[in-house]
Amino acid sequence: MNTILGLVVVFVMVFGGYMLAGGKFGIIIKALPFEMMMIGGAALGTFLMANSMHDVKHTLAGFGKILKGARFKKEDYTELLSLLYYFVRLAQTKGAMALEPHIERPDESPAFSKFPKIQKDHHATDLICDYLRMIGMNADDPHQIEDSMARELKKLKEEEMHPSHAMQSTADALPALGIVAAVLGVIKTMASIDSPPSVLGGMIGGALVGTFLGIFLAYGMMGPFASRLKGVVEEEAAYYEVIRAVLVAHLHGNAPQVAVETGRKVAPSFLMPSFAETEAALQELSIT
Repeated sequence: MNTILGLVVVFVMVFGGYMLAGGKFGIIIKALPFEMMMIGGAALGTFLMANSMHDVKHTLAGFGKILKGARFKKEDYTELLSLLYYFVRLAQTKGAMALEPHIERPDESPAFSKFPKIQKDHHATDLICDYLRMIGMNADDPHQIEDSMARELKKLKEEEMHPSHAMQSTADALPALGIVAAVLGVIKTMASIDSPPSVLGGMIGGALVGTFLGIFLAYGMMGPFASRLKGVVEEEAAYYEVIRAVLVAHLHGNAPQVAVETGRKVAPSFLMPSFAETEAALQELSIT
């Protein structure tokens, strides 16, 4: 919502100010289709040259994240902590082998089924199942598990960051592409140097639309989009860090309640459930 609101504010303030200052839209409207073709087309071409088809699709999906924001809310962190509490308590009381029915078939697990959003998130289920499986295989060195999870989470975050980097690279190129379009407009104008001043003025104005459009698209749209997507990815990455914190705390021999509390502290402050909220959710937890 903030992204759409901010975009509306940018358009209203830029073009509203231009209109109130006495600017005329005729030159802009006349030049816009051709300048947009040159600048937008060149930006699209350079984007395609710099990215694989997988990355192109990933970036297009990133626009959805920009509009929707991060997927996880406070209740999602509460559910994740509840599920992790159940697993570490089960491992502590009945042994790692008791986890096998849940981690081998998460789609059939009554524990995962109680939290369908987690069950549908393959990143979360893979992290939980893979590392609980490693713990069941006697890979119980907390430092080794922590390092392995840190590397995997770093890789996942870098992959999710690529659309943001691709958008930012496009934003960086747009002002220069605007200059290219403007130079072509100047070349066109120079070919008609013997025309009356009124005609030359319109042609020069049309050429400057290219410079304006490149800068406007870069700093008024693509740059903010890239920054917003980066923020969304970083916010979502914190969700998976909670999994690492709880499992590592469990491997260090902490009680299930302490391990969960360690994970709770990793959640972003504005999404972190309170101690009382977490305690109430754990008390209500009943999975057979």
